[in-house]
This record gives sequence, C-alpha cells and structure tokens, in this order.
Amino acid sequence: MNNTTDTIVILVFSAFVMGIGMLFARTGRNLKSFFAGGEAVPWFIGGLSLFMSFFSAGTFVAWGSIAYKHGWVAITIQWTMCIGALITAIYLAPRWKRTGALTAAEFIRERLGLPVQKTYIFIFTLVSVFIKGSVLYPVAKLVSASLDLPLVPCTIGLGLFMIAYTAVGGLWAVMVTDILQFVVLSAAVFILLPLSFNKVGGWEGFTNNIPDDFFNLLNGEYTLGFVAAFVIYHICYIGGNWTMVQRYTSVDSEKSAKKVAYLFAGLYLISPVIWMFPPMIYKAINPTLTGLDTENAYLMICKLVLPPGLLGLMLTGMYFSTSASANTALNVVSAVFTNDIYKGMVNPAASDKQLIRVARGSSWFFGLGMIGIALLVPAAGGIVEVVLSISAISGGPLLAPPLWALFSKRLNGKTTLWITCIGLCVNLFFKTLAPLLLDFKLSRGMETIVGVGLPLLLLLAYELWGRSKDIIADEYTIYTLSKDQRKQDATAADPEEALEIQKQNRFGLQVIAGALLFTAVMLFILSFLTTDGAMVTAGIATVVLFSALIPFWAARKVVLVKEDEARIAA
Repeated sequence: MNNTTDTIVILVFSAFVMGIGMLFARTGRNLKSFFAGGEAVPWFIGGLSLFMSFFSAGTFVAWGSIAYKHGWVAITIQWTMCIGALITAIYLAPRWKRTGALTAAEFIRERLGLPVQKTYIFIFTLVSVFIKGSVLYPVAKLVSASLDLPLVPCTIGLGLFMIAYTAVGGLWAVMVTDILQFVVLSAAVFILLPLSFNKVGGWEGFTNNIPDDFFNLLNGEYTLGFVAAFVIYHICYIGGNWTMVQRYTSVDSEKSAKKVAYLFAGLYLISPVIWMFPPMIYKAINPTLTGLDTENAYLMICKLVLPPGLLGLMLTGMYFSTSASANTALNVVSAVFTNDIYKGMVNPAASDKQLIRVARGSSWFFGLGMIGIALLVPAAGGIVEVVLSISAISGGPLLAPPLWALFSKRLNGKTTLWITCIGLCVNLFFKTLAPLLLDFKLSRGMETIVGVGLPLLLLLAYELWGRSKDIIADEYTIYTLSKDQRKQDATAADPEEALEIQKQNRFGLQVIAGALLFTAVMLFILSFLTTDGAMVTAGIATVVLFSALIPFWAARKVVLVKEDEARIAA
C-alpha cells in the first residue's frame, strides 16, 4: 500500500474542509444565524446534514462487525432508524418547529421550567461530550493503523481539525462539510462495492461462500424484541435528541421540517443495503475472523480491494462521518451553553458580538474536552460499550418527557424531574447493581425496552390522572403566553437582519456547489491515478459534477431584500 498517496488525499480533503470553515468566519451575525442558519436552511441541506450527523466510525466498526458475523440483520437493525424518522416526520418535527425555540433546551426552559432545564443541560452536556469524545478514538485508530501514524498525535490532530471549523463557522460550516462528507463517503462506498464483488467472484461467488442464514432478517442475539426496542428508542432519539432537533428548527417552516425527517428516512431505507455489503462480502473471502477482530472487517476489505488513493478516499469518508457526528454535537452543546446558560442565566443583556465570542470559545472548550476523553479511551478499556450503555440508561428518561411536553398541557416540571430521576435510577440499578446483587442482567434489547418504556408508562399514567382531575400545568399557561409574545417579536423582525441571513444562506449554497465541484475534480484525478476501478471512479465523478448544479440553482433562487429598503426600514 502506498501510504504517501493515501495521506495526500486525506490532507487535501482536510485542508479543503478547513478552508470552508474559514469562509464562514464572518457570516455569523447573531445566535440565530450562527446556530440556526437564520431559520432559513433549505430542507434538503438540513436532511443530508441530519443523515450524516448519525454516522461515525462506529457505523463501520460496530455495524460492520454485525454484518460480517450475522449478515443481513445489520441492515434490519439500521432500518429501525428509517421507521423512527418516519414517525418523527409525521408527528414530531413539525411540532418542534412550531415551538419557535432556537434549541431544545430553550423549549424545555419555557415549557417545563428552569430547574428542569438546568438538570437536563448538565446531563446532556456530560453525555454528549463523553460519547462524541469516545467515537473520536476509533476513527483516529483507523487512520493511525492504516497510515502507520502515531495514535496520540493522530487523535489530537483530528480532534483539533474537527473543532476548528465548527468553532469558526457555526451551523452553516457544519452543514456544508456534512454535505461534502456525504458525497465523499458515498463515492468511496460506490467504488468499494463493485471492486469487492469482483474480488469475491461476483454474486455467485459471494452466495456460495456464506452461511445459510446470512440473509435472514433476524439472526443470533438480534431478535424481534431487540429490533422492536430499537424502533422505540429511535423514535425518541431521532425525534427528541437535541442535535436532531436543531435540524428541524433551522428550516423555514413546519412543512420543511417534515421534509428533513422524510429525507433522512429515505436515505436510511436505501443506504444500509449498499454500505453493509462490503463486510458481508469479506465473510465470503475470509470467514476466519473471531471476537474483536470482526470489528476490523470493513477496514480489511478496504485494504484488500482498494488501490492507493482510493483507500485514502475511504479513510477520509470514515473520518468525515465521525467528525460530522461529533461536530454536530459540539455545535449543539455550544448553542445550549451560549443561549441557555450564558445568555439565559449569566448575562441576559449580552450583545450579539459577545454571544458569538462565547459561542466560539465554548466550542473550543467542549471540543478540547472531547479530545481529552478520546485520549483516555486506551487506558479505560472497553469504553465504547460503556458509552452504549450510557445511551441506553439516559436516552429514555431524558428524551421522552420533552417529547411528551410537545403534545401535553398537563405535564409540569416537578413531575418531569421525578420521572427522569426514577427512570435513571431504575436503569442504573439494572445495569450496575442487579448483576452484582441479584446475579441478573438485562439483555441489550430488554435494557432498551426498560430504558424507554418505563418513562413512557409513567408519563401516560400521569397524563391519564391529570385528565381525570382536569389539571392544566402552570408551566403550560406561562409557555403559551411567551409563545404568543415570540410570534409578535418575529413579526417585527429587523429587515437588515433578514437581508444578512439571506446572504448567508445563499453563500452557503454557493459554497456547497463549489465543494461538489472540487470533489468531482479530485475524483477525476484519482480515476487517472488508480490501478483498479478507474471507470467506476470517473463515473461517480461525473455524477458528483452534475449534482453540483442542484445547490447552484438553489442559490440563484434566493431572492435578497433590497439593501436600500433594509437601510430605510432599519
């Protein structure tokens, strides 16, 4: 393997992504434009960004391992995300947009009260920084092992790169690079797939050398109960996770918010079928992997069939997918800190310039925390499994009550805190104490069912009791009044600000078109340099080139308010 060629590909794409972040350095006029794109982000941009935010190196490591060991069930599990997104599109995404809140934390404060918001912010920030710091480690390990680079400098370098363009450019920098990452990753997989089939001897060679149950929808420990639990979990996660909510609130209407979730659902219906076949094919080529070695199945098939340059492209896609997930969380954590802690509690009279400085500074602070956690992963050992458990423990108690509050006028802050605490305590008991005291451990499926099901049952019980007593929460009454006031403020929006937001969003679309053009040129260059897959690479480059026309024409359709009118109105 020619490490030099692969390293150059990674460095060139990384430098380009950093350049994109710098382009947006002066576009963040205030919190609304920095963290929500002025609430005018095109729905297809928000949908693709949401899709990429769901990815990390774990997609290739964890799901790739399941695909290698059990086959099609890895696709079945990922289809639960499609179902969760469909429910979100129909019921949840438009509700989030209707709240008018900049962040989920802002909605929680206004609807459920300040004590609930403080509690949720503390837990959410801790969990987000911990999880996203942990997922930085496996991708650093992948790049380090593939290119023979030291692990620690590799982790620090990749982490600093991730923080830099998020802190500088805000939401638009994150979304533009999400689109670029989606294109690079898709191109790499579409090149990998035919080369993998060619290596195994086509479809016949593949099907003749895999287990008989490889195409079963359910397999091994991944039972119907497990899949059902994942459906429930992903309805809550996709519909209520704060990083996902940001994509629904940053578009222009409830209809657009629905489209964001529908696009995510469509992509998760198709993409798992395409992306899970390479490790499944590797099972037919080399069926001897066992234990933790199965987590390397995706990387092994890449190293086996991809020539120099294209391997670098695939590693770039894997890293970018992780950074997409991590920088989305980083952007939201920073938004929550700036909007809901600094502005909401510390300095309500802060100017826009002060808030933008705090936003960028907090991005660096939390980002460095993620790097620190990533560096501790080797010493801690098994932390990825712990992170999955943290998600199962905290997901239901944190996500279910705010989602319920979107529809209920009876739920109050005190009840929310009780339900959250009961859910967390029960989940922690079954995860940590039950195996020690009772010699009893929940399966992964039951862990998820209990984690999400218990808060939902408690919420339903309270709702039915409140309805029998005809109770209306005081917090709900206050919330409706503040919501009406926000609508009046929105009607009196500053025309000059509207002009700046339009300029920012048109510029973002233009940058996306340029990024796709750059990616197409890079793929054409690689098609001339590669020893295998030249025609496939050139074909994909052509598709990417023509796809650049979509954001280009979308940018031309953005109509700017006349600057003279804006100045007169101001």
